[in-house]
Amino acid sequence: MPIIYLSPSTQEYNEYVNGLGNEEEWMNRLADAMEPMLFASGIQYTRNTPDMTAASSIRASNAGNYNLHLALHTNASGEDQAGQNRGIIAFYFPGSARGMRAAQFLADGLKAIYPLPNLVRTEPTTTIGEVRRVRAPAVLLELGFHDNPDDAQWIVTHIDAMAESIVLSLTEYFGIPFFPDSYPLPGEVRAELGALDVYSRPDFDTPPIAQLYDGAQVTVINEYYGWYLIQFGDQVGYVAADFVVVE
Repeated sequence: MPIIYLSPSTQEYNEYVNGLGNEEEWMNRLADAMEPMLFASGIQYTRNTPDMTAASSIRASNAGNYNLHLALHTNASGEDQAGQNRGIIAFYFPGSARGMRAAQFLADGLKAIYPLPNLVRTEPTTTIGEVRRVRAPAVLLELGFHDNPDDAQWIVTHIDAMAESIVLSLTEYFGIPFFPDSYPLPGEVRAELGALDVYSRPDFDTPPIAQLYDGAQVTVINEYYGWYLIQFGDQVGYVAADFVVVE
């Protein structure tokens, strides 16, 4: 199952116009809103903390083995254009085909909720550290201009919509079902005749990622057309629902 490094902005000094807060505050609120949907959809994650920096977030990401590094930010214009620009940009490294593909999925999803979809775009960059210096495919989202009153207001009133759009786009990128929420229940494997294969997606044609034996205790996160998304230990995966009894 996919695992991402989730890196909301640590830039508390980037104040939003009209006293609406700051970039660190709102991007961490966005990450907070994403977390239940990431869990419900089987996307594992590690998240930075507000006391970190971009540099320490990059080091932490590079210390792990992630399928995607996703940085959450908002933008601002230079002094000569302060407050004049709007739009969303999904940055990726030009040499990364997977980064570019993830950026496109994320941009396409955000076009559906942003009031000016023609101002949502992807853009390659070699200058942003959280795109250029991480080992994993990376996308840095600039989710509007916080020095523009209309964008700043849109950001703070659309945290839940952005969270759902981003997680939905991640599931599309990883090729797994999207679930907006979950109601986890304990379950037990019933596989008297052998081991139960666990898959990274609900598809018998994909290679198994683990095996569980009769009596194994799991947590059922969601159900999808005869499959259960389960958590077992610190892993998640899909199993055929016929072989798990929900308690």
